Amino acid sequence: MARLGGGGSPIRSTSKAAQEVSRTAISDEHYVLDLCDAVLGLKAVRQHCFPFLTGDPDRRGYRKPLPVDGFYPALSLVVEYHERQHRERVGFFDDKPTVSGVPRGEQRRRYDERRADLLPKHGYRLIVLEVDEFAHDRAKRLLRHSNDKEIVSRRLQDFRTQVGSSSVLSAD
Repeated sequence: MARLGGGGSPIRSTSKAAQEVSRTAISDEHYVLDLCDAVLGLKAVRQHCFPFLTGDPDRRGYRKPLPVDGFYPALSLVVEYHERQHRERVGFFDDKPTVSGVPRGEQRRRYDERRADLLPKHGYRLIVLEVDEFAHDRAKRLLRHSNDKEIVSRRLQDFRTQVGSSSVLSAD
């Protein structure tokens, strides 16, 4: 933590509330991906980056790779979990400008569209699981009900049959 003038009050780079929201979002994302892993019987590569999927250029023209939440190489499947900020405005955070000069909310929308457009063009299926598909509290944090696995199972139904085939399970 930094301090102004070497003393006084500490300055946080993010507020405690923002850190808590971030931790919750990450844990909800991991929870949903763990459910996908259980349904598919495979372990997703978390935060995988494809060379063709990059963000907006920064002021120097550099484009960072955009990670996906979960990637199942054997199935050519990408799973994204969309927390509330993907569908709802989240005040202070959505208005904050990014290095590319657009507000964070607009950038998130663009990146979601970019994933939806580019992944299929490169032969990958994209499944987006939304927070509203699951039981959640008023702040859109998942309640983690026993039927969550059934929800994921229905959404991944086409891929469960592929997992059962010998071609996917072979250990080349």
